[in-house]
Amino acid sequence: MTELEALVGLNMTLDIGSARLERLLDYFQKPENILKAHPDKLKSVAGIGSEIACKITSIKKEDLNKEFALTKKYGLKILTQNDKDYPQSLKEIAGSPIVLYVKGEFREQDKFSLAVVGSRRPSFYGREMAEKFSAELAVRGFTIVSGMARGIDTYAHRGALKQRGRTIAVMGSGFGRIYPAENKELVEEVASSGVVVSEFPIATEPFKQNFPRRNRIISGLSKGVLVVEAAKNSGALITADFALEQGREVFALPGKVDSGNSFGTNMLIKQGAKIVCNIEDVLEELGLEIALGRNLSGEDGLNSAEVKNLNPRELLLYRLLSREPLLLDEIVQETGMDIPEIFSLLLKLQMKRLIKQLPGNQFRRNENE
Repeated sequence: MTELEALVGLNMTLDIGSARLERLLDYFQKPENILKAHPDKLKSVAGIGSEIACKITSIKKEDLNKEFALTKKYGLKILTQNDKDYPQSLKEIAGSPIVLYVKGEFREQDKFSLAVVGSRRPSFYGREMAEKFSAELAVRGFTIVSGMARGIDTYAHRGALKQRGRTIAVMGSGFGRIYPAENKELVEEVASSGVVVSEFPIATEPFKQNFPRRNRIISGLSKGVLVVEAAKNSGALITADFALEQGREVFALPGKVDSGNSFGTNMLIKQGAKIVCNIEDVLEELGLEIALGRNLSGEDGLNSAEVKNLNPRELLLYRLLSREPLLLDEIVQETGMDIPEIFSLLLKLQMKRLIKQLPGNQFRRNENE
């Protein structure tokens, strides 16, 4: 049995998180040894009682074979914390997932992520604002994170996709039980240009208790959480609580005082969440120059047809450049992108005659821009 198989098996119990795994590894050294252990030895580890020990010993090789067959069927990858593609931000939270099922690709730019969450039964205003803010954030280089649920989550994902931006969907069920069912097509759309992720085994149903657990991943992947609409006992408020515990920023969109969907957001604002009326409120609070824009008002060539048709990553790089030459090393430092991606984007911008390369790996905007 491999380490990956053992970790997948432990994850299938749904009771082993990073804290319990760490205690088990202190005793058994390797994940493979945990699955081979006698129940009495398992129970000697703090936090592992008879029920969990029984679940661990009941995992069979045929169960693992079935799980890996389903992984292949659905075109998924399984990431553990030892994989380089496992998000660093998730490693740093309490209760980080020991296994992630992934459809799509994580990228370096995803470290600049913001969660947009809210009610499953939003108002027209809530739907409009979720899509609008997500679209504007995507254009400025943010990856939009949400939970693939009905309502605000769906509009958040769609807002990013409309701008050809990146979005990450964190599900509260397995890939074999996509919920809600009408979002199966959205899962494929998100995966084609972003990531769909779940910590749950593939056949896991969308049980009610899964969603609060999922919410810690949504906030864990993000620099902050924007709550658009939330009723009194909304799951979005649980995500906001996780964000605070994880040291993330919490933003809230104000709403009508007599609307049930505004109760949660208005309460968050009273408790100190950053009130958001426009996109600059988010950028200012995070203190991140993700847009790298010297002027977002439409000046400096940003209204030309060519520029309006740029995708978010091309626009991010274009906004960084001016008529003053910039060295390649400076571009790398400012954007955090890797060199192959930068070269690819620079080449596309040159082909569109928006920028020019100078001797010594220097780049600037064209004079007519």
